[in-house]
Amino acid sequence: MADSFASFDRPQPTDLDRCVHCGLCLNACPTYRELGLEMDSPRGRIYQMVQVANGAAVSPSYAEHIELCLACRACESACPSGVQYGRLVEAARADIENQVRRPLLARITRRFVFARLLQSPGLMTTAGALAFLYQSSRLQKLVRGSGLWKLFGKLGRLEQLAPPAEPPFFFGKIGETFPATGKARYRVALMAGCIANVSFARLNEATVRVLQKNACDVVVPAGQGCCGALHVHAGMRSEARKLARRNIDAVLAGNYDAIITNAAGCGSTLKEYHDLLEHDADYAEKARRFSSLMKDVNEFLASIELNRDMGPVPATVTYQDSCHLAHGQKVRIPPRRLLTAVPGVEFREMPLSDLCCGSAGIYNVVENEMAMSVLEKKMQSVNSTGAQVIATANPGCMLQLEAGVRLHGRGQRVVHVVEILDEAYRAAEATRISKL
Repeated sequence: MADSFASFDRPQPTDLDRCVHCGLCLNACPTYRELGLEMDSPRGRIYQMVQVANGAAVSPSYAEHIELCLACRACESACPSGVQYGRLVEAARADIENQVRRPLLARITRRFVFARLLQSPGLMTTAGALAFLYQSSRLQKLVRGSGLWKLFGKLGRLEQLAPPAEPPFFFGKIGETFPATGKARYRVALMAGCIANVSFARLNEATVRVLQKNACDVVVPAGQGCCGALHVHAGMRSEARKLARRNIDAVLAGNYDAIITNAAGCGSTLKEYHDLLEHDADYAEKARRFSSLMKDVNEFLASIELNRDMGPVPATVTYQDSCHLAHGQKVRIPPRRLLTAVPGVEFREMPLSDLCCGSAGIYNVVENEMAMSVLEKKMQSVNSTGAQVIATANPGCMLQLEAGVRLHGRGQRVVHVVEILDEAYRAAEATRISKL
């Protein structure tokens, strides 16, 4: 899907030339660790991008190697030359999208999911209601508990990753303002997401409560919608630009101290709106201002004077770094600082905590076999900690890890860091009420 900026939607020579092919990225790359193939490493993929930039055809083999990448950006953390690999792989996928005509069914499916479903609260609500019927009828419990899912191959594996539906959905809160508990010191906007409004409605509510407890008036701006992260990862950059402009128009004029997200994958794209719209004369400056205000909720809470009025949450907790928080946004310490601030939490560091869990947006759907192989290795690291709770900072990672617990775990509970904080604040409130 091309637009007037499509000429920029391919890897640029200045970005490609940063790679010196040293190979320090190899061990950080999940697909290279799984397959041991040079063409499925960051260095190998950049080599292929250079060939295409020099005139080679966008072949099916090239597309396969680029699309097998998780885009976890761990190679960026490992790279001594500052290669912006995330920018490169997203541009390569956009180039593939603009040049390759996919089969008819794939085109119809992608168009429906990316241009309709993710952008329509009505369709999302309908899909959520159907999912809730499946869950509440106990059919899902029967399928998963009996092992019937194994009979359906890939379809059965995908069922393990089906997001929950959590009515009442959060769409009803969009446009509302939630005043701070006590005196307000900050005014923040919450980006509610798209799928999160259906599948992580309780997480969004917990995020609002935690921000309220930390002296924030929380606005959920009307007019906001999908951030475009899934579109960017799929190479549909022109569609992502439309969504970016809509969110900028909905949020930027609100005079906020910060714009908050609880989804690391979304946050990485939201913080990079200035890259997405850098050639848009009408929105480039607006996008820079928007990006400068964007904060992951962990990042924001760790940057202010945290409300320590918490009750105990007795649990052993380990933390899985969300790739787009650790590698994309370079936010590693804040989630750990927040977890260790909670009374009763015994924190246990996970080996290879910043190695991808295999979620990667919709990667675990379109590249399910690789995603599940990566997940199995991740669960070995999780299990080695002996922790009862797995905390992370991204809804997609939560879904993947919940599947990992069902398939390879030891009954661990998977939560967002914010949910641990919410439990602590609610425990303190319950203690106060009990003393009245």
